[in-house]
Amino acid sequence: MNYLSTRGAGAGERHTFSEILLGGLAKDGGLYLPADYPRVTADELTRWRTLPYADLAFEILSKFCDDIPADHLRALTRKTYTAATYCNVRDDESAAQITPLKTLGVEDGAPLSLLELSNGPTLAFKDMAMQLIGNLFEYALAKHGETLNILGATSGDTGSAAEYAMRGKKGIRVFMLSPHKKMSAFQTAQMYSLQDPNIFNLAVQGVFDDAQDIVKAVSNDHAFKAKYKIGTVNSINWARVVAQVVYYFKGYFAATKSNAERVSFTVPSGNFGNVCAGHIARMMGLPIEKLVVATNENDVLDEFFRTGIYRVRKAAETYHTSSPSMDISKASNFERFVYDLLGRDPARVLQLFRDVEEKGGFDLAASGDFARVREFGFVSGSSSHDTRVDTIRDVFQRYDTMIDTHTADGVKVAREHLQPGIPMIVLETAQPIKFGETIREALLREPERPAAFSGLESLPQRFEVVPADAQRVKDFIVANTGE
Repeated sequence: MNYLSTRGAGAGERHTFSEILLGGLAKDGGLYLPADYPRVTADELTRWRTLPYADLAFEILSKFCDDIPADHLRALTRKTYTAATYCNVRDDESAAQITPLKTLGVEDGAPLSLLELSNGPTLAFKDMAMQLIGNLFEYALAKHGETLNILGATSGDTGSAAEYAMRGKKGIRVFMLSPHKKMSAFQTAQMYSLQDPNIFNLAVQGVFDDAQDIVKAVSNDHAFKAKYKIGTVNSINWARVVAQVVYYFKGYFAATKSNAERVSFTVPSGNFGNVCAGHIARMMGLPIEKLVVATNENDVLDEFFRTGIYRVRKAAETYHTSSPSMDISKASNFERFVYDLLGRDPARVLQLFRDVEEKGGFDLAASGDFARVREFGFVSGSSSHDTRVDTIRDVFQRYDTMIDTHTADGVKVAREHLQPGIPMIVLETAQPIKFGETIREALLREPERPAAFSGLESLPQRFEVVPADAQRVKDFIVANTGE
């Protein structure tokens, strides 16, 4: 399996999975994608249907990674996806399923379900990929006797998932940027309370997009990146995206009895990485009817899928909402989808994303390309604080199920796209405890708190506040690498 950049620099240049594993952006500023998507046969779907999660992950990853020996890759997936790792919330039986499917009920003739993805160490779906990434990174670094300085940006859940996956890992340091005072108290405490010497938290004076721009700026300084061995775990990292493809297959198998059936998925979306994995699963041949993009008040993606106009917001136009992990106006992984939408034309992709930087966006409404959005199965919708609270309250009263704010955005938008007889699976994103203030507003009660997280917010916190300045972040990395 060979990989290329969405922006096409070095035409004909190909990279292996291991070569792009530790990096993020390609040298031309684009994102890596496989030269061709592998196709899944009907026989493979049938054989995979009963596999445990770890073995399903091995089968899918094997199609994208042919330069890690099969026995090593299988050992890594089995090391990662264990009931012991994914039992922070559910009982042992559910934990063994890794991603259990919870059917809420039938609405408008369609089964409505939650795919539970937040049973891991940090109670967020990001653990599903990040735990594997931690093991893959450690494996690759040990193999070559190298070290890695991970630079990432988070609006909430990515940071803690990355830090918990990398803490104590040999040869790895983590420098995580987050928007100062714009995460929930629980999310903040999860990250800042870590005292591991290889974990560094930087609170950026700005919004998530400022932090994300710093990561891209550092990644585009190729001399600095090479000298200080900078890697990334943000969703621009291809390995994270492909690891998320696995649970689309697992959710499909749980919701169906035969490969003749189709399902739809609704995905709460900020950076487009999670739903991009669904797009890839569909391109591989998974029978997906619709991919429903659910946004909050920061509705850049919803606007595009409704109108063909992609218009990023300035920092002052980005809302601070009660589903803060989606408070993003510049979706990093969106470029991967646009590349496919435009028939994999790197020159056009390059021009469009130059327009994003220079003009604040682009418009495909008048082109025939936008019509292909429906061919790829995409529809969308958005939520507000009021509808979010109403949905949390309704799901609890109707189904005795407590959901977090982002999952509530997903359920709200999913209900707008139900089709009789086609199961609708909403990807759960996090546990309600991570967003206690809104849960209390909606339900007039405290969210359920797993015992392992008792007293988390009262623990000492270690972080440094920095301006939204790439050079200041570089200086901090230099001062703390010991190199």
